[in-house]
Amino acid sequence: MALTAKQRTLRARVAAHQLHASGQGNTAPGTKAFLDRFEREVDPGGVLDPGERAKRAEHARKAYFLALALKSSRKRSRLLGSSRAQTRHVAPAHTENVDPSGDASKGLGQ
Repeated sequence: MALTAKQRTLRARVAAHQLHASGQGNTAPGTKAFLDRFEREVDPGGVLDPGERAKRAEHARKAYFLALALKSSRKRSRLLGSSRAQTRHVAPAHTENVDPSGDASKGLGQ
């Protein structure tokens, strides 16, 4: 019996929830490979003491994520700046109680 598109979606959602409920996931190998990259960066020859390699890898990882945060922040600033520039307008000059000659010391109607 063939499943409808809605039934396939429901079956996939059930499977995803079962996977996450069991604590299993398929991202662990990818996460490990990503983090191992920093150890290879700081000790390509594998000559450092494991403790020193881990310490340096932790600094490399933090530097990587801080650089991403900086890049993201700068991008948001540019986007925010451009949207502000598009919506920025010059407020009209306040002309209440100002003499038409431009002398602000003389109020109208005084």
